[in-house]
This record gives sequence, structure tokens and C-alpha cells, in this order.
Amino acid sequence: MSTERGLREMQSLTAAGLPANDVERWRSAHPSFTSPGKASEASLPGDAEVLRIYVERGHGLVARLPTKPARTPAEQAAARLVYEALRRARLEFLRSYAELVYAQLTHDYQRFPRADELAALAAERYPGLVPTPAAVRAERQHIQKGKDGGAELDQGLFFWKVLESPRAGSHLIHAMQRPKPESVERLAAFRATGEADLGVAHVARQGKAGIVELRNLRYLNAEDNAAAAALETAVDLVLLHPELEVGVLRGGVVDHPKHTGRRIFQAGANLTHLYGGQMGLVEFFLTRELGYINKMYRGLAGPDWVEGEAETSAEKPWMAVVESFAIGGGCQITLVCDRVLCEEGSYFSLPARQEGFVPGVANLRLARLGGERLARQAILFGRVLPAGAPETAPLCDEVIPPGRMDEAIDRAIADMTEGGTISVAAQRKALRVGAEPLDTFREYMALYIREQATCLYSEELVTNLEKFWNARKGAL
Repeated sequence: MSTERGLREMQSLTAAGLPANDVERWRSAHPSFTSPGKASEASLPGDAEVLRIYVERGHGLVARLPTKPARTPAEQAAARLVYEALRRARLEFLRSYAELVYAQLTHDYQRFPRADELAALAAERYPGLVPTPAAVRAERQHIQKGKDGGAELDQGLFFWKVLESPRAGSHLIHAMQRPKPESVERLAAFRATGEADLGVAHVARQGKAGIVELRNLRYLNAEDNAAAAALETAVDLVLLHPELEVGVLRGGVVDHPKHTGRRIFQAGANLTHLYGGQMGLVEFFLTRELGYINKMYRGLAGPDWVEGEAETSAEKPWMAVVESFAIGGGCQITLVCDRVLCEEGSYFSLPARQEGFVPGVANLRLARLGGERLARQAILFGRVLPAGAPETAPLCDEVIPPGRMDEAIDRAIADMTEGGTISVAAQRKALRVGAEPLDTFREYMALYIREQATCLYSEELVTNLEKFWNARKGAL
């Protein structure tokens, strides 16, 4: 640390009323890690202990301050200074050790923990590197603007550096592409009864098709932690069922006063939950992309992972049925589907930029399908894309007149299942080789999770959520 920065830190922290001895004790523990080129399994334990001590002392300083709502500007600046310094130390450590840490947490790539389990393992094995599950839960008790410390920012750093590694990142993607244990447990009952009620999602067999419905009806079929988890189980069940050849994703019939009796495909992220601080960076933003959406696009990974081997996933074609609108995440989902049917009068939109965060993988996929100019208009400037318009043709295969959707779905299922599924899976894999290689997806996800974490703690997002919340209260 430079002498000048150290002096500024000392002045800022003591000005907030923190004891000079405690401040100096923390500053004296500032880590100097082994450089990336020289880092090894031998140097890892020592550097991890240095990080633990520095983080522990930093948190001790913040604990001496009042809670966030009661802090003076000087106290808030002091807390922010400590948190930012700890974050720089974590990042420096990860630049040297991300791959080694991941290898140890996965028993040299022999275990396949999902993202939430991986974060918990990292917190236990390397204290101070990522927040514990308890710390994340505690921060989630506050609305988004009241969160202090940025626990999920630190999770974002960890997953950024893991996904940035070709080896660790591809292994994590594989782990998230395997069927969930819950899905495997439910498979026999689903095969026997032909349906599974997953709460905010439902899946039923219809001939050769698995019909998945999002039923988060209270929120116009918006997505949140529960919806992402339920949809992944539903997608798993369709892909695991040996007699199903195609998956169909549709929105359930809502009971909202403005839309009673109508099907709505999806209303994007659940802004009510986001305002309330309940949308998890890992449980939602990372898991939905590496979980059910990636499974719809790439299928289910098998038990074995061989570094660098071409995709061997078991996959099936998917159809999206867009009724009313596909806002935000709904639009993102259609970008991985093989066929998209749109109700006459429906539309697509990607308002995440105006809300203050990144619209999933749409930045990567929409430009490929609709052209970069259309992608910029939709993502950066909120252009609404009506089904049936010439510029929307790459997003919609067929516009269906009112009252004819069920008939159109049956016809499309027949078309998609004609001739079997083996060659369809081969064709899908071959299309992806040129369109979105696995490494391209991995590199995008590394950038995405870093930027999404930053957006979630930005003043811009908080301001936009306040506007949403005030407008919502005014409408009640």
C-alpha cells in the first residue's frame, strides 16, 4: 500500500471516531500475496490465513460503527473505505488462487457442487474470501438500498474469477448443467402421473411434449428466486423423461385485476422482491443463466466431465409460447428456444437497463439473432418489439390469431417431433458450435456476474427501484 493511500485511510477512519490503535492494527495486516505466476498449493494456506486476518480486523472496525441507517456521512465513508479495501484484497488473492481454490473445493474436479453449495464451501474452507450463507441471509433482511457491506458483491468477485478460468469455469458450467437431485427424485412420480406441481411452476405431459407453465400469478409471472428454482426442476423433468421429445414453455392464466383470465408469458424480474432485497445474486441471477435457461439451450450434462471435450449433453428442442408480453427475462428465454409462437398483439421488451441491471445473456444473443443495431435499440434505449413487426421477425416464428393458440401449439409439437429426436439434438449442437461456443458463453458469464453484482449495489438501481416502489404504492 502506498504511503499516501495509507495516510488517507488513517485520516478517514479516525475522523469517523475509530480508535487509531485499531485502525493501525488493521492497516498493518494489509496483505501482500504471492504473485499469480508463483502461487502454488504450498503458498495457498499462508496467503489464505493472511487474508482471513485482514478481513476479520476490517469487519471488526466496521462493527464499532453504528448500523448503516444511523451513521453520519463520515462514518458511512469510513465503512465504505474498509469494505472497498477488503474487496481489493479478495480480488488480489483470487487473481493468484482462483483455480487452486476451485480445485480444492471440488476435490480436484471430481465433485460437482452447484453454485450456492460452492459459495458455502468457499466460505467455510477459506474464511474471509466470500461471505458465509448466514451473512448473506442477514444482509437479505434489509431492502436493497439498506444493504451494508455488499456480501453479494464479494460473491460476484469469486464467481467472476472462477468463470474467467477456462478449466474451473467450464467445470462449474458442467456442474450446473447436471440435473438437480430434487428433479431426479421427482422423476418417477412425474412419469407415473404425467404431471408435477412445483408451486410457482407446473409441468405436464401432453403426448410427446412436456408443457411447462410459469405460475407466479401474483406477480404477472415475473421471475424470482422461487420461480427460477421451480422452472429448473420442471425443465429437468422434461429433459429426463425418456418418452418426451420436446419442451414447451408457457405462462399461466393470471388473476391480476388488469389481466384477469389472460395468459401472460412473463413480466421480467420480480421488482417487488428486488426492491425488498430478496433477489439473490447466486440463487437467481447466476443460477437462472447456468441452470434452466442453459439447460433449455444445451440440455443436461452427463456424469462425466472431460476438459475440452465437445458437448455431449442430452437435449431436446424447446418452444416458447408468448402471450400478452415477454418482458425482460421472458424475452431472454425466447432467445434460446427453437420455435417461438406469439399471440397477435403480444410484444417483447428488455427494460433492464432502465431498471439498472444487465438483462441476462440477451446482450450476447439478441445481437446474433436480430442484429446489433436492434439489440442496442432494445437493450440501451428500451425499444418495444411488437410480434409481427418486420424487425421482430428474428424473434418470432409465427403470429397466432386470437383463440387459435392451443391449435397452433399442437401443430408445432407435431412438426417438432416428426422424424425423432436424435438428429435434432445433433443439429442443435452443430448450430451452437458456430453461434455460441461454450467458451464464449463462459467468458460472457464471467463478465456478466461481475457487472450484475456491481449493478445490484449501485445508486442508480436503488433510485430506479424507489421510483418503481412509489409508483406501485400510488397505484394501490
